Amino acid sequence: MDADLDTLATALYVTTDDLLAAHPERVPPCPRVGIAPKITDAELLTLAVMQALLGYTSEAR
Repeated sequence: MDADLDTLATALYVTTDDLLAAHPERVPPCPRVGIAPKITDAELLTLAVMQALLGYTSEAR
């Protein structure tokens, strides 16, 4: 990864995390039972947006 790409990913994560914290009604409720998530909603959204920005249309890439 480039330094610019790292900076973009970090800024995107921070912004997403702040927006989700400011608007908790937008986050779907997590069940109390079952498997605990290994990543946060902000991390998942950051990965999805970065995948789209880089043009990866397949999860295999």
